Amino acid sequence: MQRHILGLDAGNTVIKSIIFDTAGRELALAARDGRSCMPKPGHVERDLGELWRNVVEVIRQCLDQSGIDPRDIAAIGCAGHGNGFYALDRGGDPLLGIQSLDTRGIGIVSEWAATGVGDRTYVHCLQRPWAAQTPTLLAWLRRHDPALFARIGTVFLCKDFVVNRLTGARSTETSDMSGCGLLHMPGRCYERELLAAYGLDDCMELLPNVLEASDIAGHVTRDVADATGLLAGTPVVAGLFDVVASAIGSGVTSTGAASIIAGTWSINQVITEEPIRDPSIFMLSTFDPVRYLAIESSATSAANLEWIVREFFEHAPPAGASPFEICSELVASVDPAGDMPIYHPFLYGSQQNGKARAGFYGIAGWHTRAHMLRALFEGVVFEHRRHVETLRRAVSDRQPGGSFGRRLAQRHLAADICGCA
Repeated sequence: MQRHILGLDAGNTVIKSIIFDTAGRELALAARDGRSCMPKPGHVERDLGELWRNVVEVIRQCLDQSGIDPRDIAAIGCAGHGNGFYALDRGGDPLLGIQSLDTRGIGIVSEWAATGVGDRTYVHCLQRPWAAQTPTLLAWLRRHDPALFARIGTVFLCKDFVVNRLTGARSTETSDMSGCGLLHMPGRCYERELLAAYGLDDCMELLPNVLEASDIAGHVTRDVADATGLLAGTPVVAGLFDVVASAIGSGVTSTGAASIIAGTWSINQVITEEPIRDPSIFMLSTFDPVRYLAIESSATSAANLEWIVREFFEHAPPAGASPFEICSELVASVDPAGDMPIYHPFLYGSQQNGKARAGFYGIAGWHTRAHMLRALFEGVVFEHRRHVETLRRAVSDRQPGGSFGRRLAQRHLAADICGCA
């Protein structure tokens, strides 16, 4: 009897593989960092060949660690970061990977805001365009790189690219495609009028088939089996937008339950029974036919810690020490005080302004790197708090009688702290 499940998580930085038994016990875990490429200011891309090589490596490591027979794996599921832009060319080969930290689209977003494009898209998908949103990036490529645009055969999200490499399937699913503003809500389907609002009405053929998260997208191919050690024919489900997977995995499944994820992005979300129609809410996702996630988020969370570790701490840490552990110890060594520096966590822009930048303020000569790190941690936390307050207002004001908002206020926020994944 097949008794194990293999999961993959493709974040903006780390690809992880994990094997569980059917009781939910972890048997093996492998992870590998990927590197972003920044060819121009505001451009944040990844090498799709490297991403796939890392996927193959972590799957093989997991199988080796667990010692299980690949025939015992019942199915594979993948989650991945939302938005950004992952494309195949017209021959089905990897073409371009743009991460959700990218800000090249801020000019188009500003132009669209001035001409009312956001009002038109909101009618259909309950979202307004932003810089690293998938349709914004598609529109940017059409305008600024027409030669590459002409080569696009399929527009994916991150985890869809991984599923495609595993199976050859040209598919996506509802949570990711709604989260990137490409599905009509609450219809949960593509709509030519929505694409026309973005100026992309002739791009319908570039979009993959939309499945439900638990639908089987395809099966592991023979070539992938040879490379990874998996069994050819193992089913692969369509998967989930990673913020949805994190919420469900931490037990946040009922109406009014909320989840905070300190990943690359600051993710703050609450489950609703119907789509909340409130322009103050940044993003909406649907993960089954009757539930929705109202999402307040920005690229302002652990991406800041990852940056400061990469640039200042990881090159020469003490033997056997993790640079992240060193940072945590330094933060814990500082007592809060009124003269603490302040940090704005906008390395990759803010939700409202793609041109916003990070900065330390109020630094004095007696401040140390420990004070700077604590300021960074506090800046991240306060941006999470701002998002949570926006959610509270929206759900309290928009639900009948305010009962939904009261239920939310009575709950503790379920936190799934994901480090820098």
